[in-house]
Amino acid sequence: MSEAATDDGLDRLAATAHDRHVVVIGGGIAGIVAALECAKVGLRVTLVEASDRLGGNLRTVEVAGLELGAAVDGWSTRGSAVRALATDLGLGGEIVAATETQTWIAGLPGGAAPLPSATVAGIPGNAWDEGVRRIIGWNGTWRAYVDRLRPPLTIGKERSLGALVRSRMGEAVLERLVAPVSVGVYGTHPDDIDVEGVAPGLSTALTRTGSLSGAVADLLVDRSPGSKLEGIVGGMTRLVAAARARLDELGAEIVLGRAATRLERLDDGRWWVELDAESEDAPALDPAVEVIVAVPEADARRLLEAAVPALDAPVRQEHPVEVVTLVVDAPQVDGSRGAVYPVAGAHRATGIVDATARWPWLSALAGGARVLRVSFGTASAAAATAGLDDAGAAVLAAEEASALLDAPIGIVRGAVRERFAPPTPASLRGHTDFVAATRGAISGVPGVSAVGGWLAGSGMARVVPDALDEAEHVRRRALFGGAAT
Repeated sequence: MSEAATDDGLDRLAATAHDRHVVVIGGGIAGIVAALECAKVGLRVTLVEASDRLGGNLRTVEVAGLELGAAVDGWSTRGSAVRALATDLGLGGEIVAATETQTWIAGLPGGAAPLPSATVAGIPGNAWDEGVRRIIGWNGTWRAYVDRLRPPLTIGKERSLGALVRSRMGEAVLERLVAPVSVGVYGTHPDDIDVEGVAPGLSTALTRTGSLSGAVADLLVDRSPGSKLEGIVGGMTRLVAAARARLDELGAEIVLGRAATRLERLDDGRWWVELDAESEDAPALDPAVEVIVAVPEADARRLLEAAVPALDAPVRQEHPVEVVTLVVDAPQVDGSRGAVYPVAGAHRATGIVDATARWPWLSALAGGARVLRVSFGTASAAAATAGLDDAGAAVLAAEEASALLDAPIGIVRGAVRERFAPPTPASLRGHTDFVAATRGAISGVPGVSAVGGWLAGSGMARVVPDALDEAEHVRRRALFGGAAT
């Protein structure tokens, strides 16, 4: 093939890309990533967001004169997709690792204690470790040791993390070590967590070693040292701002303050996305060859119910969780407890994170004050702050912060309360099958796809690569197949 013929083919492909319209509904990080990936190859992209800003949960709140992230400070270093995204957006030099801090367990009979480092998801590799015995006591230690004496485990015999730990190591390990971490990090009791989802490789190690503690010890051999979290100096909304600027450069259209209300497939195979408040100043969108739905589950189902008849599973009914961000004077809080999670029933909060201990740039910004994030509620249990006004929620958060950190909280300079949909951990039992069924139903309808935490699982390290993968499928369909505009 001649060079001229190749150039002609590329010119036609570029023209095709420009003439094919992709609409992304939802301006959270999943929608932003999907829009970026489509716009990069020259597709005509419209990103629609119901609120007046992009970013979703990556938003700022003002507390005591400080612009702080509402809840998301960084991402897990699992995989490289988020780091690559930040680097591509020009923020590579601003990426920082979180300071290594200890996680503590509160509400123990002998007082709060640090979570031993030689654990996986709270499961100890050595029941006789002094740090483990301090938390579960002598009776709990002897019961946990029985794991080594029982018949060898076999792969795949037990999928529930809670049931596995309970049967092999006993209630003390489950309720004092594993459950506080599971509820604090994932918002879910270990009974509802999939073993392999929360600890990849554990099932294989169980077969290899024959005991749960042996499997944990086996996994710990290969665990890399160092921080498991990264963030951006100045906060995660810088990522949103950089993405917005890149979308503008790529010619993407961004529509804010208008919610998508309906999808309708036209006779030519394209999709019409109905927006609310249409007028001369807010016109209808052009039909699209592809629509990417990047909104929370309830909204996604509402939009997709007519277009995807097979999508008939009910929306999971869950309580919202609440996070109260405090800026306080607390000189006796030394930052050694980066996160504290209580045993069930011991506290009204589900956990606290000392953000100033985790992020040095934030500590410098706070100028001697501490930024504390106190969490309340899980998907299955209403937040203790749910019935309180904002002032009452702030008071309760300060009380819980003092109790969990075991130090007095002085002057509360400011407090902001935020509500969030509960996270959907990818390790939730049945989630893999749920996602397969949901995406299978959606894939049966040409020109529609869905992204977001309700499918990918919670956390940017899962949401971003999932959105990248789905956007690649959309790009291929838009460029090499489907209806023409």
